[in-house]
Amino acid sequence: MSSTTYSAASAFKGPAFAGLGAALLFGIGAVLIAVLGDPDGRPPVARQALGPAPVAPAQEIITAEVRRPVEFSQTDADIEPSLAGVAETFEAPAAAEGSDPAQAEAVHAGQLDPDALVAAPIAGLTTPGPSGPLPAIGPDGTRPDQAYARPWHGDPNTPMIAIVIGGMGLNRAVTESAIEDLPPEVALSFAPYSRDLQSWVDRARAAGHEVLIEVPMEPFDYPNNDPGPHTLLADAPPTENARRLYWLMSQASGYFAMTNYLGARFSTSEPALEHVMAALEERGVSFLHDGTGRRSTIEAAADGAGARWGIADRVLDEDPSPSAVDDRLLTLEALALQNGASIGAGFAYRSTVDQIARWAEGLEARGYALAPPSAVMARQQAERGGPVQHAANAH
Repeated sequence: MSSTTYSAASAFKGPAFAGLGAALLFGIGAVLIAVLGDPDGRPPVARQALGPAPVAPAQEIITAEVRRPVEFSQTDADIEPSLAGVAETFEAPAAAEGSDPAQAEAVHAGQLDPDALVAAPIAGLTTPGPSGPLPAIGPDGTRPDQAYARPWHGDPNTPMIAIVIGGMGLNRAVTESAIEDLPPEVALSFAPYSRDLQSWVDRARAAGHEVLIEVPMEPFDYPNNDPGPHTLLADAPPTENARRLYWLMSQASGYFAMTNYLGARFSTSEPALEHVMAALEERGVSFLHDGTGRRSTIEAAADGAGARWGIADRVLDEDPSPSAVDDRLLTLEALALQNGASIGAGFAYRSTVDQIARWAEGLEARGYALAPPSAVMARQQAERGGPVQHAANAH
Protein backbone atom coordinates (compact mmCIF):
# COMPACT_ATOMS: atom_id res chain seq x y z
CA MET A 1 0.00 0.00 0.00
CA SER A 2 1.37 3.40 -0.90
CA SER A 3 1.95 6.02 1.70
CA THR A 4 -0.65 8.18 0.00
CA THR A 5 -3.31 5.47 0.37
CA TYR A 6 -2.41 4.81 4.04
CA SER A 7 -2.61 8.49 4.90
CA ALA A 8 -6.04 8.80 3.34
CA ALA A 9 -7.34 5.77 5.25
CA SER A 10 -5.90 7.08 8.47
CA ALA A 11 -7.51 10.43 7.87
CA PHE A 12 -10.87 8.71 7.40
CA LYS A 13 -10.59 6.40 10.42
CA GLY A 14 -9.72 9.14 12.89
CA PRO A 15 -13.04 11.05 12.71
CA ALA A 16 -14.99 7.78 12.51
CA PHE A 17 -13.50 6.45 15.75
CA ALA A 18 -14.06 9.81 17.39
CA GLY A 19 -17.72 9.76 16.38
CA LEU A 20 -18.21 6.22 17.64
CA GLY A 21 -16.61 7.15 20.97
CA ALA A 22 -18.86 10.17 21.38
CA ALA A 23 -21.93 8.06 20.63
CA LEU A 24 -20.83 5.43 23.13
CA LEU A 25 -20.30 8.04 25.87
CA PHE A 26 -23.69 9.61 25.15
CA GLY A 27 -25.39 6.21 25.41
CA ILE A 28 -23.69 5.43 28.70
CA GLY A 29 -24.71 8.83 30.05
CA ALA A 30 -28.32 8.29 29.06
CA VAL A 31 -28.39 4.94 30.82
CA LEU A 32 -26.87 6.42 33.98
CA ILE A 33 -29.40 9.25 34.01
CA ALA A 34 -32.27 6.79 33.58
CA VAL A 35 -31.04 4.62 36.42
CA LEU A 36 -29.47 7.06 38.83
CA GLY A 37 -31.38 10.24 38.10
CA ASP A 38 -30.60 13.63 36.71
CA PRO A 39 -26.99 14.86 37.17
CA ASP A 40 -28.41 17.94 38.86
CA GLY A 41 -29.83 15.73 41.64
CA ARG A 42 -33.43 15.45 40.49
CA PRO A 43 -34.81 11.86 40.70
CA PRO A 44 -36.54 10.29 37.71
CA VAL A 45 -40.20 11.22 37.63
CA ALA A 46 -43.05 9.27 36.04
CA ARG A 47 -46.21 11.23 35.39
CA GLN A 48 -49.69 9.89 34.71
CA ALA A 49 -53.08 11.46 35.04
CA LEU A 50 -54.96 9.94 37.97
CA GLY A 51 -58.64 10.33 38.71
CA PRO A 52 -60.09 10.26 42.24
CA ALA A 53 -60.60 6.77 43.67
CA PRO A 54 -64.27 5.88 44.16
CA VAL A 55 -65.26 6.03 47.81
CA ALA A 56 -68.36 4.33 49.18
CA PRO A 57 -70.48 6.48 51.51
CA ALA A 58 -69.35 5.94 55.09
CA GLN A 59 -72.89 5.44 56.36
CA GLU A 60 -73.48 2.61 53.89
CA ILE A 61 -70.33 0.84 55.09
CA ILE A 62 -71.25 1.25 58.76
CA THR A 63 -74.84 0.14 58.23
CA ALA A 64 -73.77 -2.92 56.25
CA GLU A 65 -71.30 -4.00 58.90
CA VAL A 66 -73.57 -3.33 61.87
CA ARG A 67 -76.56 -5.18 60.49
CA ARG A 68 -74.64 -8.11 59.01
CA PRO A 69 -75.52 -11.14 61.16
CA VAL A 70 -72.76 -13.14 62.77
CA GLU A 71 -72.62 -16.44 60.93
CA PHE A 72 -70.70 -19.55 61.85
CA SER A 73 -70.06 -22.34 59.40
CA GLN A 74 -68.89 -24.87 61.97
CA THR A 75 -69.48 -25.75 65.60
CA ASP A 76 -65.97 -26.51 66.80
CA ALA A 77 -65.82 -25.58 70.47
CA ASP A 78 -62.42 -23.94 69.95
CA ILE A 79 -63.39 -21.83 66.94
CA GLU A 80 -62.13 -18.27 66.94
CA PRO A 81 -64.34 -16.42 64.46
CA SER A 82 -63.04 -13.42 62.57
CA LEU A 83 -65.64 -10.67 62.73
CA ALA A 84 -65.87 -7.61 60.53
CA GLY A 85 -65.27 -4.18 61.97
CA VAL A 86 -62.40 -4.82 64.39
CA ALA A 87 -58.92 -4.81 62.89
CA GLU A 88 -56.49 -7.54 63.90
CA THR A 89 -53.83 -4.91 64.58
CA PHE A 90 -55.86 -3.08 67.23
CA GLU A 91 -53.74 -2.44 70.27
CA ALA A 92 -54.38 -0.75 73.57
CA PRO A 93 -52.22 -0.08 76.61
CA ALA A 94 -51.73 -3.20 78.67
CA ALA A 95 -53.98 -3.41 81.71
CA ALA A 96 -52.36 -3.30 85.08
CA GLU A 97 -52.52 -6.36 87.28
CA GLY A 98 -55.19 -5.54 89.77
CA SER A 99 -55.89 -2.29 91.58
CA ASP A 100 -52.82 -0.15 91.13
CA PRO A 101 -52.31 3.00 93.25
CA ALA A 102 -50.32 4.42 90.34
CA GLN A 103 -53.57 4.67 88.40
CA ALA A 104 -55.02 7.10 90.95
CA GLU A 105 -51.84 9.17 90.75
CA ALA A 106 -52.10 9.23 86.97
CA VAL A 107 -55.71 10.45 87.21
CA HIS A 108 -54.72 13.30 89.52
CA ALA A 109 -51.79 14.14 87.24
CA GLY A 110 -54.19 14.52 84.31
CA GLN A 111 -52.81 11.52 82.43
CA LEU A 112 -56.07 9.55 82.65
CA ASP A 113 -59.73 10.42 82.32
CA PRO A 114 -61.03 11.27 85.82
CA ASP A 115 -64.01 9.00 85.05
CA ALA A 116 -61.68 6.04 84.47
CA LEU A 117 -62.52 2.86 86.34
CA VAL A 118 -59.81 0.77 87.96
CA ALA A 119 -57.86 -1.51 85.64
CA ALA A 120 -58.94 -5.14 85.43
CA PRO A 121 -58.37 -7.74 86.68
CA ILE A 122 -58.45 -6.71 90.31
CA ALA A 123 -56.22 -8.89 92.45
CA GLY A 124 -58.10 -11.68 94.21
CA LEU A 125 -61.18 -11.57 91.97
CA THR A 126 -60.19 -14.29 89.49
CA THR A 127 -59.57 -18.01 89.68
CA PRO A 128 -58.19 -20.43 87.07
CA GLY A 129 -60.80 -22.07 84.85
CA PRO A 130 -60.75 -24.68 82.09
CA SER A 131 -60.65 -22.04 79.35
CA GLY A 132 -58.94 -19.19 81.21
CA PRO A 133 -59.41 -17.02 84.31
CA LEU A 134 -62.92 -16.93 85.75
CA PRO A 135 -64.40 -14.23 87.99
CA ALA A 136 -64.47 -15.15 91.67
CA ILE A 137 -65.62 -13.68 94.96
CA GLY A 138 -62.58 -12.40 96.83
CA PRO A 139 -61.31 -13.76 100.14
CA ASP A 140 -62.78 -10.71 101.89
CA GLY A 141 -66.19 -11.24 100.28
CA THR A 142 -65.77 -8.61 97.53
CA ARG A 143 -67.86 -9.54 94.52
CA PRO A 144 -66.86 -8.77 90.92
CA ASP A 145 -70.25 -7.14 90.34
CA GLN A 146 -69.41 -4.71 93.16
CA ALA A 147 -65.78 -4.11 92.30
CA TYR A 148 -66.32 -3.58 88.56
CA ALA A 149 -69.50 -1.51 88.80
CA ARG A 150 -69.38 2.23 88.24
CA PRO A 151 -69.89 4.12 91.54
CA TRP A 152 -72.95 6.34 91.65
CA HIS A 153 -73.74 8.88 94.35
CA GLY A 154 -76.83 10.58 92.93
CA ASP A 155 -79.96 11.65 94.74
CA PRO A 156 -82.09 8.53 95.29
CA ASN A 157 -85.20 10.67 95.10
CA THR A 158 -84.46 11.67 91.52
CA PRO A 159 -85.95 9.38 88.84
CA MET A 160 -83.10 7.21 87.57
CA ILE A 161 -82.61 6.01 83.99
CA ALA A 162 -79.99 3.46 82.95
CA ILE A 163 -78.93 2.56 79.42
CA VAL A 164 -76.92 -0.40 78.15
CA ILE A 165 -75.82 -0.67 74.52
CA GLY A 166 -75.06 -4.18 73.22
CA GLY A 167 -73.23 -5.61 70.25
CA MET A 168 -70.06 -3.74 71.11
CA GLY A 169 -66.77 -4.92 69.63
CA LEU A 170 -68.16 -6.09 66.29
CA ASN A 171 -68.01 -2.78 64.43
CA ARG A 172 -64.93 -0.72 65.20
CA ALA A 173 -66.32 2.68 64.21
CA VAL A 174 -69.54 2.36 66.22
CA THR A 175 -67.74 0.87 69.23
CA GLU A 176 -65.23 3.72 69.32
CA SER A 177 -68.02 6.27 68.97
CA ALA A 178 -69.93 4.70 71.87
CA ILE A 179 -66.83 4.67 74.08
CA GLU A 180 -65.85 8.24 73.27
CA ASP A 181 -69.18 10.04 72.73
CA LEU A 182 -71.62 8.51 75.22
CA PRO A 183 -71.72 9.63 78.87
CA PRO A 184 -69.72 7.33 81.17
CA GLU A 185 -72.95 6.30 82.95
CA VAL A 186 -74.03 4.44 79.80
CA ALA A 187 -72.93 0.80 80.07
CA LEU A 188 -71.52 -1.12 77.12
CA SER A 189 -72.18 -4.78 76.45
CA PHE A 190 -69.61 -6.69 74.38
CA ALA A 191 -70.04 -9.69 72.12
CA PRO A 192 -67.87 -12.54 73.48
CA TYR A 193 -66.52 -13.37 70.02
CA SER A 194 -65.12 -9.86 69.47
CA ARG A 195 -61.50 -9.81 68.41
CA ASP A 196 -59.28 -8.08 71.00
CA LEU A 197 -62.15 -8.30 73.50
CA GLN A 198 -60.03 -7.48 76.56
CA SER A 199 -58.58 -4.43 74.83
CA TRP A 200 -62.07 -3.15 74.08
CA VAL A 201 -63.16 -3.77 77.68
CA ASP A 202 -60.09 -1.92 78.94
CA ARG A 203 -60.81 1.06 76.67
CA ALA A 204 -64.44 1.21 77.77
CA ARG A 205 -63.52 1.11 81.46
CA ALA A 206 -60.79 3.71 80.94
CA ALA A 207 -63.54 6.03 79.65
CA GLY A 208 -65.72 5.27 82.70
CA HIS A 209 -68.24 2.84 81.20
CA GLU A 210 -69.13 -0.23 83.19
CA VAL A 211 -69.10 -3.37 81.07
CA LEU A 212 -71.26 -6.45 80.48
CA ILE A 213 -70.47 -9.57 78.45
CA GLU A 214 -73.13 -11.15 76.25
CA VAL A 215 -74.20 -14.79 76.60
CA PRO A 216 -75.55 -16.26 73.33
CA MET A 217 -78.76 -18.13 74.12
CA GLU A 218 -80.94 -20.34 71.98
CA PRO A 219 -83.54 -18.53 69.84
CA PHE A 220 -86.70 -20.22 68.57
CA ASP A 221 -85.29 -20.69 65.06
CA TYR A 222 -82.03 -22.32 66.17
CA PRO A 223 -79.95 -23.67 64.41
CA ASN A 224 -81.06 -21.69 61.35
CA ASN A 225 -80.29 -18.66 63.47
CA ASP A 226 -77.07 -19.75 65.21
CA PRO A 227 -75.53 -17.29 67.71
CA GLY A 228 -72.26 -19.22 67.78
CA PRO A 229 -70.50 -22.38 68.97
CA HIS A 230 -70.97 -21.59 72.68
CA THR A 231 -74.70 -20.92 72.56
CA LEU A 232 -76.58 -22.06 75.67
CA LEU A 233 -79.34 -24.50 74.72
CA ALA A 234 -82.64 -25.04 76.51
CA ASP A 235 -82.44 -28.85 76.30
CA ALA A 236 -78.68 -29.26 76.84
CA PRO A 237 -77.45 -30.97 80.02
CA PRO A 238 -76.54 -28.47 82.75
CA THR A 239 -72.91 -29.62 82.60
CA GLU A 240 -72.69 -28.74 78.89
CA ASN A 241 -74.28 -25.32 79.37
CA ALA A 242 -71.92 -24.72 82.30
CA ARG A 243 -68.92 -25.62 80.13
CA ARG A 244 -70.05 -23.16 77.46
CA LEU A 245 -70.83 -20.48 80.04
CA TYR A 246 -67.38 -20.78 81.62
CA TRP A 247 -65.77 -20.39 78.21
CA LEU A 248 -67.74 -17.19 77.65
CA MET A 249 -66.92 -15.86 81.12
CA SER A 250 -63.19 -16.46 80.65
CA GLN A 251 -62.82 -14.36 77.50
CA ALA A 252 -62.27 -11.11 79.42
CA SER A 253 -62.25 -9.63 82.90
CA GLY A 254 -63.62 -6.37 84.23
CA TYR A 255 -67.36 -6.91 83.64
CA PHE A 256 -69.90 -6.55 86.43
CA ALA A 257 -72.69 -8.54 84.76
CA MET A 258 -73.60 -10.79 81.88
CA THR A 259 -76.56 -10.28 79.59
CA ASN A 260 -78.37 -12.40 77.05
CA TYR A 261 -77.88 -12.25 73.30
CA LEU A 262 -81.08 -13.57 71.68
CA GLY A 263 -82.46 -16.47 73.77
CA ALA A 264 -86.22 -16.33 73.21
CA ARG A 265 -86.48 -20.13 73.50
CA PHE A 266 -83.89 -20.45 76.25
CA SER A 267 -85.77 -17.96 78.41
CA THR A 268 -88.85 -20.20 78.33
CA SER A 269 -86.95 -22.94 80.20
CA GLU A 270 -86.91 -22.00 83.86
CA PRO A 271 -84.61 -24.90 84.91
CA ALA A 272 -82.00 -24.09 82.25
CA LEU A 273 -82.08 -20.39 83.08
CA GLU A 274 -81.90 -21.05 86.80
CA HIS A 275 -78.76 -23.19 86.40
CA VAL A 276 -77.09 -20.34 84.52
CA MET A 277 -78.04 -17.74 87.11
CA ALA A 278 -76.85 -20.01 89.93
CA ALA A 279 -73.46 -20.34 88.21
CA LEU A 280 -73.21 -16.55 87.86
CA GLU A 281 -74.19 -15.99 91.49
CA GLU A 282 -71.55 -18.47 92.62
CA ARG A 283 -68.95 -16.27 90.93
CA GLY A 284 -70.34 -12.95 92.14
CA VAL A 285 -71.58 -11.77 88.74
CA SER A 286 -74.99 -10.17 88.16
CA PHE A 287 -77.34 -10.87 85.25
CA LEU A 288 -79.24 -8.30 83.21
CA HIS A 289 -81.85 -9.54 80.73
CA ASP A 290 -82.74 -7.34 77.77
CA GLY A 291 -86.45 -7.92 78.41
CA THR A 292 -87.29 -9.79 75.19
CA GLY A 293 -88.20 -13.11 76.88
CA ARG A 294 -90.90 -14.18 79.32
CA ARG A 295 -90.50 -11.86 82.27
CA SER A 296 -92.21 -14.19 84.74
CA THR A 297 -89.90 -17.09 83.85
CA ILE A 298 -86.80 -14.90 84.13
CA GLU A 299 -87.89 -13.59 87.53
CA ALA A 300 -88.70 -17.06 88.85
CA ALA A 301 -85.37 -18.49 87.66
CA ALA A 302 -83.41 -15.61 89.19
CA ASP A 303 -85.19 -15.82 92.52
CA GLY A 304 -84.74 -19.59 92.58
CA ALA A 305 -81.00 -19.16 92.08
CA GLY A 306 -80.73 -16.36 94.62
CA ALA A 307 -79.07 -14.27 91.90
CA ARG A 308 -78.63 -10.53 91.59
CA TRP A 309 -80.51 -9.62 88.45
CA GLY A 310 -82.41 -7.04 86.47
CA ILE A 311 -84.63 -6.85 83.38
CA ALA A 312 -84.60 -3.99 80.90
CA ASP A 313 -87.92 -2.18 80.64
CA ARG A 314 -87.68 -1.38 76.94
CA VAL A 315 -85.64 -2.31 73.88
CA LEU A 316 -84.78 1.06 72.37
CA ASP A 317 -84.18 0.23 68.73
CA GLU A 318 -86.34 -2.59 67.42
CA ASP A 319 -86.93 0.16 64.89
CA PRO A 320 -83.53 1.90 64.72
CA SER A 321 -84.80 5.07 63.05
CA PRO A 322 -83.94 8.22 65.04
CA SER A 323 -87.58 9.13 65.66
CA ALA A 324 -88.41 5.63 66.95
CA VAL A 325 -85.39 5.64 69.28
CA ASP A 326 -86.45 9.05 70.60
CA ASP A 327 -89.96 7.73 71.30
CA ARG A 328 -88.56 4.80 73.33
CA LEU A 329 -86.31 7.15 75.30
CA LEU A 330 -89.35 9.25 76.19
CA THR A 331 -91.08 6.06 77.33
CA LEU A 332 -88.13 5.38 79.66
CA GLU A 333 -88.60 8.83 81.17
CA ALA A 334 -92.28 8.10 81.82
CA LEU A 335 -91.44 4.74 83.41
CA ALA A 336 -88.79 6.35 85.61
CA LEU A 337 -91.34 8.89 86.84
CA GLN A 338 -93.82 6.12 87.56
CA ASN A 339 -91.48 3.55 89.14
CA GLY A 340 -88.54 5.62 90.33
CA ALA A 341 -86.14 4.01 87.84
CA SER A 342 -86.03 2.38 84.40
CA ILE A 343 -83.54 0.53 82.20
CA GLY A 344 -83.29 0.67 78.42
CA ALA A 345 -81.40 -1.75 76.17
CA GLY A 346 -80.12 -0.86 72.71
CA PHE A 347 -77.86 -2.24 70.02
CA ALA A 348 -74.75 -0.93 68.29
CA TYR A 349 -76.54 1.01 65.57
CA ARG A 350 -75.09 4.37 64.65
CA SER A 351 -78.52 5.97 65.03
CA THR A 352 -78.93 4.51 68.53
CA VAL A 353 -75.57 5.86 69.74
CA ASP A 354 -76.20 9.30 68.19
CA GLN A 355 -79.72 9.67 69.57
CA ILE A 356 -78.75 8.60 73.10
CA ALA A 357 -75.84 11.06 73.10
CA ARG A 358 -78.20 13.91 72.14
CA TRP A 359 -80.94 12.82 74.55
CA ALA A 360 -78.56 12.61 77.51
CA GLU A 361 -77.36 16.21 77.12
CA GLY A 362 -80.54 17.72 78.57
CA LEU A 363 -81.61 14.88 80.83
CA GLU A 364 -80.57 16.45 84.12
CA ALA A 365 -82.32 19.71 83.24
CA ARG A 366 -85.52 17.73 82.69
CA GLY A 367 -85.31 16.35 86.25
CA TYR A 368 -83.81 12.89 85.65
CA ALA A 369 -80.55 11.26 86.65
CA LEU A 370 -78.58 9.15 84.19
CA ALA A 371 -77.26 6.26 86.29
CA PRO A 372 -75.20 3.14 85.53
CA PRO A 373 -77.30 -0.04 85.23
CA SER A 374 -75.63 -1.49 88.33
CA ALA A 375 -77.08 1.35 90.42
CA VAL A 376 -80.61 0.88 89.09
CA MET A 377 -80.34 -2.90 89.54
CA ALA A 378 -79.20 -2.40 93.15
CA ARG A 379 -82.16 -0.12 93.80
CA GLN A 380 -84.59 -2.62 92.31
CA GLN A 381 -82.93 -5.45 94.25
CA ALA A 382 -83.44 -3.53 97.50
CA GLU A 383 -87.08 -2.89 96.63
CA ARG A 384 -87.57 -6.62 96.10
CA GLY A 385 -86.07 -7.25 99.53
CA GLY A 386 -82.88 -8.80 98.23
CA PRO A 387 -79.26 -7.98 99.16
CA VAL A 388 -78.18 -4.45 98.31
CA GLN A 389 -75.21 -4.24 95.98
CA HIS A 390 -72.84 -1.36 96.63
CA ALA A 391 -70.19 -0.52 94.07
CA ALA A 392 -66.67 -0.61 95.43
CA ASN A 393 -64.39 2.38 95.17
CA ALA A 394 -63.55 1.82 91.52
CA HIS A 395 -61.82 5.12 90.82
